[in-house]
Amino acid sequence: MSAFALLPQTAPFGDDDRLSLDRVLSAASPIQRAWLAGFLAGIDAGQAPLPRVDAPARASEPLTILFASESGNAERLAQDVAKLARKDGFKPKIVDFADLDVADLPQHGKLVVIAATWGEGEPPGRAARAYAALMGPSAPRLEGTSFAVLALGDTAYAEFCGVGKALDARLAELGAVRAADRVDCDLDFEAPAAAWIKTTLAAFAPAQESPAQESSGNVVSVDFGPRVSVEPSRDAVIGEVIEHVNLSSSRSDKETIHLALGFDGAAPAYEPGDALELFPENDPALVDAVLAATGLQADDSLRTTLTTERDITTLAVKTLETFAAETGHAELRRLLDEGQARSWIDGRQFIDLVEAYPVTLTAQQLTALTRPLPPRAYSIASSRREVGDEAHLLIAAVRYEAHGRVRRGVASTFVADRLKAGAAARVRLKPNKHFRLPEPSTDIIMIGPGTGIAPFRAFVQERRALGAGGRSWLFFGDRRYTHDFLYQLEWQDALRDGSLARLDLAFSRDTPQKVYVQHRLWEQRRDLVDWLDNGAQVYVCGDAKAMAKDVRAALVAAFADVKALSPEAAEHAVTELERGRRYHQDVY
Repeated sequence: MSAFALLPQTAPFGDDDRLSLDRVLSAASPIQRAWLAGFLAGIDAGQAPLPRVDAPARASEPLTILFASESGNAERLAQDVAKLARKDGFKPKIVDFADLDVADLPQHGKLVVIAATWGEGEPPGRAARAYAALMGPSAPRLEGTSFAVLALGDTAYAEFCGVGKALDARLAELGAVRAADRVDCDLDFEAPAAAWIKTTLAAFAPAQESPAQESSGNVVSVDFGPRVSVEPSRDAVIGEVIEHVNLSSSRSDKETIHLALGFDGAAPAYEPGDALELFPENDPALVDAVLAATGLQADDSLRTTLTTERDITTLAVKTLETFAAETGHAELRRLLDEGQARSWIDGRQFIDLVEAYPVTLTAQQLTALTRPLPPRAYSIASSRREVGDEAHLLIAAVRYEAHGRVRRGVASTFVADRLKAGAAARVRLKPNKHFRLPEPSTDIIMIGPGTGIAPFRAFVQERRALGAGGRSWLFFGDRRYTHDFLYQLEWQDALRDGSLARLDLAFSRDTPQKVYVQHRLWEQRRDLVDWLDNGAQVYVCGDAKAMAKDVRAALVAAFADVKALSPEAAEHAVTELERGRRYHQDVY
């Protein structure tokens, strides 16, 4: 037998062929053998493209990808990590913070964490339980774990990426080893997130084996197609405004626009519970004010860019620091050095900065001081089963005064003031799989004050069209019955035709003592608990800062009172609703 013999004599080759193959294979590296194995497998599978080996053969390594998401961005990035990790020889497992048992964390040797921050440094609602447990005194030690954190946030808030920063510090405090540095992403997160994912997977990769090492049990990444990209698809479409109606009365101190969009062809393939991202334009008067304050009023090209592409309202400490570095403005530098920047920006916008510290800028400097103008997401207020190739939105115009200047919400006043019937609106579908309707036979309880009622209009339309057997109960609240009862006639029709079984209302300004939806929940607590005991699911949409917390507290109190439970047991009952996917929130 040849000194190079690898193939047994029983191999289905002639002696000369077996000798030739032995010579080739004995001199081949593990990578070359893996390539040849993939090549032959591809031929047998009928694959036309030649296989490509992207990485050396490596042991199949478990990798846990933990995400905390509110709007879906962190979850989508977790899926991107998993796709790329598989190609690099890992065995990825995606875990939602909502499903995490913190006691199990020591079992995850390699941990990727992608966490969004909500509001002023708070975790997403669905992640709050596990986040609190991880931050608490009973969290387990993690000496055998290596980790990396990607933080998502918004520099418009003081606690930018606060949750990601806290998780990064806490994991290290518990003994885990940081495999890659944390990266903090603003709203334009795609490019830095893509770079972080590649760097992090490389950091987690096991050491390459030498040619002399055994290759048995290894997983080889054989790629028959293009690599996965973490860049999101740009699937924005143009809709025509076919209806623009202010649902608030002329005597209301609010302005709530029902916006119906029609599409040339099929509407985006949305489901009840999804949202549309609307791409707004800045107020032309504000654009002109910024240009005038920076000495750039003659630059028409820049005017167009600022109107359609740049965020000229958000003001963050980072913006002040960049402005001071670019301009050398001594007074602003002093404000920063004295630690007063955070308090100064409170309630102010970019226009306040360039007017308070006037200096002539170049177009490049002004553009660099602003970030891309992000779209705004609005819950879809219609069902395609009822409205066909249309999509309806419900948008409250934001107007207020701060520091002696009238402020206007970028997207909401774009809709209210400048997006009239016949105009074109650029939108993009934003699915929300965590706010979906259950089986038609299941009862649902919908709690949505103000524009939080939008997805529930879609829910009722959908269940009506399906002939759903389950009951629907709506809690709605606003300021005044006669001026702010949004979609009043539709709800009354739904009660008559049975698509809505119950309707409870709370109008806070109609009584001497303000009444909100959580008060109605308490009043109806016995029926509420009865519905939940019989399998109903709860949906909450609207303000995250106060309403959503008050509603949850009301449910805990209802369980405690009706079932005579301790506060701890009542809290556990609501937690079980959340973990059982029977308590859903879409809050903002």
